[in-house]
Amino acid sequence: MAKRMGGAERRAQVVGVAAREFAENGLKGASVEVIAREAGITQAYVFRMFGTKKALFLEVVGAAFDRFSEGMAEAAEGAEGLDALSLMGAQYHGLLADRTTLMVQLQGFAACGDSEVRDFVRSRFGHMWDTVAGAAQLDPVTLKSFLAFGMLLNNMAALDAAELDEPWAEGVRTRIHAGLFEHITSETNRDVRVGE
Repeated sequence: MAKRMGGAERRAQVVGVAAREFAENGLKGASVEVIAREAGITQAYVFRMFGTKKALFLEVVGAAFDRFSEGMAEAAEGAEGLDALSLMGAQYHGLLADRTTLMVQLQGFAACGDSEVRDFVRSRFGHMWDTVAGAAQLDPVTLKSFLAFGMLLNNMAALDAAELDEPWAEGVRTRIHAGLFEHITSETNRDVRVGE
């Protein structure tokens, strides 16, 4: 006889199943029916736990962002400055192997046409920024460069480009040289706002 799951255990199971469904199909394309079937419960029970498909999506996206943020925070514990960034970068790179979490994070960005999703993803990205900033204690330009490189890594992982034998993929795989951003100063750096 199968052991009956408690509420928290069942919720975690549904979130795990939903992560795979949302990673593959996004907010609009994901099916609560598929999630319920794979979890071995009814759709009504899924809605009773989460309220709406969007609420379930937001919980899954939040967990994906938190996995990256918490992983980086743990990796950098006790370090600061560029040492902290190095440890966080290695951890982030390792986390990209979890394709489901990566794709859920990207689906969160893709669904930002919805204002509720956009506000939520902004808050989770803000938390990621604060996590990196708090650990590294470095200037915003350095933090921006670090996170921008992380977003490039996200795209490369999503494209499965690690083994592509294409000039562009080889170029993106090159290592960043120390001092690459030394030319960026407070005088040459500008506030970048989309649409201005």
